[in-house]
Amino acid sequence: MSSVSDNQLANKAQAWSALFSEPMSDLVKRYTASVFFDQRLWAADIEGSLAHAEMLTAQGILNGDDHAAILRGMAQIKAEIEAGKFDWKLDLEDVHLNIEARLTELIGLPAKRLHTGRSRNDQVATDVRLWLRGEIDELALLLNALQLALVDVAAKNVDVIMPGFTHLQVAQPVSFGHHLLAYVEMFSRDVERLGDTRRRVNRLPLGAAALAGTSYPLDRERVARTLGMEGICQNSLDAVSDRDFAIEFSAAAALVMVHISRLSEELILWMSQSFGFIDLADRFCTGSSIMPQKKNPDVPELARGKTGRVVGHLMGLITLMKGQPLAYNKDNQEDKEPLFDTVDTLKDTLRIFAEMMGGLTVKQEAMARAASKGYATATDLADYLVKKGLAFRDAHEIVAHAVKAAIAQGLDLSELPLAELQKFDARIESDVFELLSLRGSLNARNTVGGTAPDQVRAQVARHRIRLAV
Repeated sequence: MSSVSDNQLANKAQAWSALFSEPMSDLVKRYTASVFFDQRLWAADIEGSLAHAEMLTAQGILNGDDHAAILRGMAQIKAEIEAGKFDWKLDLEDVHLNIEARLTELIGLPAKRLHTGRSRNDQVATDVRLWLRGEIDELALLLNALQLALVDVAAKNVDVIMPGFTHLQVAQPVSFGHHLLAYVEMFSRDVERLGDTRRRVNRLPLGAAALAGTSYPLDRERVARTLGMEGICQNSLDAVSDRDFAIEFSAAAALVMVHISRLSEELILWMSQSFGFIDLADRFCTGSSIMPQKKNPDVPELARGKTGRVVGHLMGLITLMKGQPLAYNKDNQEDKEPLFDTVDTLKDTLRIFAEMMGGLTVKQEAMARAASKGYATATDLADYLVKKGLAFRDAHEIVAHAVKAAIAQGLDLSELPLAELQKFDARIESDVFELLSLRGSLNARNTVGGTAPDQVRAQVARHRIRLAV
């Protein structure tokens, strides 16, 4: 009898321990506990509990005195956590039991009534959704800030000509501002994706209890309204076991990082001596421990590497869920660390990139020199001939021969004499040289979405209006 009593005493910290005859081993405690990473859910946990308590009171399941005590106790817990004075205990496993245990210390029996009609299964699903909803809102703001930084740089460099590439070969001249606005389009789609994801995140599992619902007369819709959620999860089994919303968010986050990584790759190339298109502010770079001349673009390189980390978290979450039967399983505890790290990585990356892009130095002479190589205006000559009546394929072939002749002479197309150009087609006249210039090529692409400066300025204005909201 004394051994059972001792075991019960040792195990009393666990809210579920009455059934068990021996305490959990220290190794298992450490292995199964989540409190040291899921404590960041504390604000969501308190918010969800207060909404649940308000509903229980409205439904006559709790009385007014219990509700008042819960409000008072939760206010003190919130203050303790914000002041860094809350004692997080490993024995209490997770954020939920830690807060519940402290509430019980503060107000006694009403705290034990708070868990009526809910389980940790629907409680944690609610907490993660509430927390993630707030993080999505913050990420959308950070994405908008990065877009604005890019738009500002684009606006200053509308008339700067750089080579546009396909296959990393010089293709056609483009405005540097136009090039940067391509990333603004990517990041604007990322904001849209996060908004779509938020709608599915913002649904209430609470009231599903462990897996089958509850016999108490809960008003789940009331809780959803209180929490600002757009609806309730309609199937109790799915409500507690669904992590699609976390996977969907991680997929959207991975795409953001892919876009960051593409931009990073270009910044790294552009900063290299082979390109020399830009310079990054010193505060975003490091030197070498052995080569004193080096200035390394560490921030873009690390962001490129962290993209693999975020994509890996997405794969981890998909793998986590692929073999789970309904309903809740302990595996789902493993959803939080990758989700938390994804959010942290994304927030840090977006903040630093917005600041870094604002300090970008553009070397327009180097860009112009690079654009003058590779016969970037060859397509303009083909278009010129088409306007003279040739079929495009015939014009394409004629220009290919002209380029071949220019290469043999070490000249640009615009440097070939008119008489020589006319050997390829007699319809070529002196007005062709304006079109064969980099500036003429840029100005010619004056359609919506094109690289002509007037079009780029129009896009800058459109983005400024869109992002001013």
